[in-house]
Amino acid sequence: MIDHVLGRPSRRFRKVQVISVLLFWSVYLVGGNSHGPPILFLRKISRYFTKRLTPFQTVTLTLLYLYVSRNFAKLFNLESPEPLANLYTRSYFRATWVMTALDAGFWTAMRIKTRWLRDLCSVIFSLYYLVAAEQADEKVRRVRATITIDHMRVSWNKSTTPYLKFITNLLHPSTNKFAPRHIRIPRPKESVYRTPIDAWIYFEGTREELQLCKKVILDFPGGGFVAMSPRHYDDKLLCWARRCPGVPVIAVDYKNAPEFPYPYALNECYDVYHSIIFTRGKCIGLSGDFLPRIALSGDSAGGNYAAGVTLMILDSTSTSSTGHLMEEGWKGLPLPDGLVLIYPSLDLNIGSWMSDDQMKLIRQRGMRKTNKNVVKRKSEYFERASGIKPATRPNDDDDEGDSDGEPSHRKNGVPVVNEADQNVVGRAASVDTSKPKPLSTRLAMTSRLSYFNDRILTPEMMRAMVILYIGPHNRPDFTTDFLLSPIVAPESLLARFPKTFFLTGERDPLVDDTVIFAGRIRQAKQAVWRHRRDMGLEHGSTSDDGIEVSLIPGISHGFLQMGALYPEATREINRCASWLQELLEDKPSEYEDADGDVTGSGKHRKRERSYTGGSMTSGDEDRPLEMAPLSGRARGSGMARGRGSGRRGSNVTLGSEVDLVGRRMQGLAGGLTAGVDDEADDY
Repeated sequence: MIDHVLGRPSRRFRKVQVISVLLFWSVYLVGGNSHGPPILFLRKISRYFTKRLTPFQTVTLTLLYLYVSRNFAKLFNLESPEPLANLYTRSYFRATWVMTALDAGFWTAMRIKTRWLRDLCSVIFSLYYLVAAEQADEKVRRVRATITIDHMRVSWNKSTTPYLKFITNLLHPSTNKFAPRHIRIPRPKESVYRTPIDAWIYFEGTREELQLCKKVILDFPGGGFVAMSPRHYDDKLLCWARRCPGVPVIAVDYKNAPEFPYPYALNECYDVYHSIIFTRGKCIGLSGDFLPRIALSGDSAGGNYAAGVTLMILDSTSTSSTGHLMEEGWKGLPLPDGLVLIYPSLDLNIGSWMSDDQMKLIRQRGMRKTNKNVVKRKSEYFERASGIKPATRPNDDDDEGDSDGEPSHRKNGVPVVNEADQNVVGRAASVDTSKPKPLSTRLAMTSRLSYFNDRILTPEMMRAMVILYIGPHNRPDFTTDFLLSPIVAPESLLARFPKTFFLTGERDPLVDDTVIFAGRIRQAKQAVWRHRRDMGLEHGSTSDDGIEVSLIPGISHGFLQMGALYPEATREINRCASWLQELLEDKPSEYEDADGDVTGSGKHRKRERSYTGGSMTSGDEDRPLEMAPLSGRARGSGMARGRGSGRRGSNVTLGSEVDLVGRRMQGLAGGLTAGVDDEADDY
């Protein structure tokens, strides 16, 4: 209270205040009267109770008094309602309770210099915060309000600390026979970069068995663009390797912001795909005799990279592209067979309100059953805030189309079939005008603000991630740069998007990214299908757009990393593995003939650097696979991971005239100069 009276509620002043109180009463207890100061009848009362209460009784009564005082509002129903009471399922809330305690414990101990002591204290403090859950919530709330890169990395990288990793292995042991193996993938010859890219292979087999593989799962792990590595996703990746026999899972250990801001990591992810295609998998240990079939996957920030890599491939061969590759017969890189996007971050333009076009995508008839609860949550806020519950909910289907996405003929929200029906509808409408219309609003808030008090991902964290990822020198256009925000990609590219499986929680702050992006892809594909049907090239009443969306009720972000705490996470990991296994079933590829050669454009031409490459053979194609010992290593700091071939990494300007991302950033970004190293890398 004293600091509020003085108008100085700062941490430093509170520290002085606490120390002053402790010193004052410590001195008085040592040198003052044992029955207290001479205030009213305080000494008489103290002497009276001294004869009747033991020290144990005194301490117990004091603690009970403090407990009752702390919970006074609960006892008399004076407390405000709990906003998360009906937000999550019970099992997911228990998982977030443990995650919150771990965050509070690790953030409390993060300033301890000695590493082994810091790791030990982190676990001890976390055990305390498991019991003191309210103090953990308060600690996490305060840290997130002023979150830094160090806080995010301590929180998200904690699963690889020795004590916590030991506990996790006890609770959720792995049954895989082979440990992850670290490799370094060389850049394509045409790349403007030279530093090899770190990656991890998850494969249930020997190196000889790896050479015989013809399919690959290429995974881009999440981490808010600023933290985490594939080793933080061992549960998911080891499960996929076990459930998809004969299919190696390659997890890219891309470099993180802010040391390497946009678009460095995106180019790394693309270069890995480029190298796998143009070396026929030799760069990752395959034989190189066949062109491998590839499925992409990514969660959170990794979902942004997976969608961005796909759009880079599509844009490089699009008729609306800048077109330096648009020569006769050019096909470019083959598209991946499909994508798995798990709670992806697809829109970095953090907004407050849904536009009418976005609401139409969410309410479209083809996605009505999937998005039912999402629409309900957006529509019920007005009546909850106003306390007015209409007898009938307003019709939300007035902007929807039919099953093909075509607009239905409607009048006053009722479908009209013919002229006779229109007269009936008109008479019904005239009767309805005499009834009071239910109060409602067509304003809908984005999920980022609807779930602003999420226990995993908060607006402050998203703001910090976006700013750190873009970097201090960039000023991108969020409404057009679809490599930064794939959700704004043009329909001409979305119409050719491969099969995609979306998985996210209904209460995820990023759930709008999933439903809107899936809706845009479906809409673009249906428009092309209707055009072909009108020309007589397609038959039937519906089209198979290859888009599958799964919204899990009652959960939020990051649930796949809670396998030891959230049992349902294992079910969803297995579900993704089954989808990938079915996607990569044996079938001929349009880019491969019977001998495994790439077809379509003959031999790829020898060209300057491009997104679809130039030379069919790379100077690094015959370079032997670089593989580290099986024990692996944890991700280091940004600059330490940037070292390759004796050089130091740096954030240099992407000055290549034929680099698509570089050209996209021209005029939007300044030079990305190294802030921690004076020696520049000759990318």
